[in-house]
Amino acid sequence: MYGWITLLSYPYQMNTNQQKGNQGEDFAAAYLEKQGYTLLERNWRFRHWEVDIIASKDRFLHFIEVKTRHSLRYGRPEESITRNKMSNLRNAAEEYQYLHPEWQYIQFDVLAITVVEEKVKEVFMIEDVYF
Repeated sequence: MYGWITLLSYPYQMNTNQQKGNQGEDFAAAYLEKQGYTLLERNWRFRHWEVDIIASKDRFLHFIEVKTRHSLRYGRPEESITRNKMSNLRNAAEEYQYLHPEWQYIQFDVLAITVVEEKVKEVFMIEDVYF
């Protein structure tokens, strides 16, 4: 399935890039819970790889990359995900699944958040991203 777009009026405070990213992930976590996901991990790390959110829904383990943009000047958030980033996500997912063999079904998703004038304006989820 190829995503959805929702307009929201979520207050958003602008600070450093790291803080902006953390706020985007906080919003993403709340958004996913409202969509019926159960959050299992946030910012899960193995070696130098990191997964923004690991969640479960309908017997699937979801590895979710969250991208937040504060302007469309350089393109949409989902356009900034590189092949290398997705490769790192896959590597981390393989290790997580090795540590948690009870999960037979996995899925990779991208959650793109666009913030304009300190408010979340768009949420776009791309489900079941293929490599």
